[in-house]
Amino acid sequence: MKSSKRWLLGALLFGVSAQAANAGEVSAAVAANFTEPVKRIVESFQKETGHTVKLSFGSSGKFTSQIQNGAPFDVFLAADEKNPKLLEQEGLAVQGSRFVYALGKLVLWGAQPGFVDGKGAVLRKGGYNKIAYADPKLAPYGLAAKETLEELGLWNVVQGKMVKGESITQTYQFAATGNAELAFIALSQITKDGKVREGSWWIVPAHLYNPIKQSAVQLSAAKDKVAAQAFLAFLKSEKAVAIIRGFGYELP
Repeated sequence: MKSSKRWLLGALLFGVSAQAANAGEVSAAVAANFTEPVKRIVESFQKETGHTVKLSFGSSGKFTSQIQNGAPFDVFLAADEKNPKLLEQEGLAVQGSRFVYALGKLVLWGAQPGFVDGKGAVLRKGGYNKIAYADPKLAPYGLAAKETLEELGLWNVVQGKMVKGESITQTYQFAATGNAELAFIALSQITKDGKVREGSWWIVPAHLYNPIKQSAVQLSAAKDKVAAQAFLAFLKSEKAVAIIRGFGYELP
């Protein structure tokens, strides 16, 4: 009995040692709207594989520029399709590795409960001084906000009230701190476990903006290709998909 226990313990230790020996590190550039979901996904991924993931957050446009200038990322989780496609065309991303991992939803949000109505009529009624949105040139959600306002015929009307954030995170902070009464942000930023947790909001109808097809891709300069591929594969797993849905995204 003792010898079998020693054998089992030895086998377990060997398995742990083997996993540690094979463990790699993934450097991931991640669109800011996906901050909380990817943190949860990474936690599960690291437990299951032994690989570690180093996360960097920002706007998709800025990350694309950084990658074009040699930034040492292994994978890119963008908030759109355009930027990963561009990197593929330039030979900076691995052909065939790109896929849509989430469909984003735009929301008009205010930190004050009851301020934003369920149909977005507050945009026309007024009663606010500032609307925050992310830079359309850098952030796909900012572009979606601009498209929405154009479709509603309000883009030119509200120009004097617009506050531009560098990323969707900064845009959220403008409204959360009271520097803007309204902000166009990602639904995921105010959603947890399938429920909106704060303030008041209007989920912008999808027909008012082009689909936000958030795409992931492996970068050609990835140092640990095995770990990078494993992470992107995990992003498609049932565990990851459940987390993604829990933050208000849809799946393709």
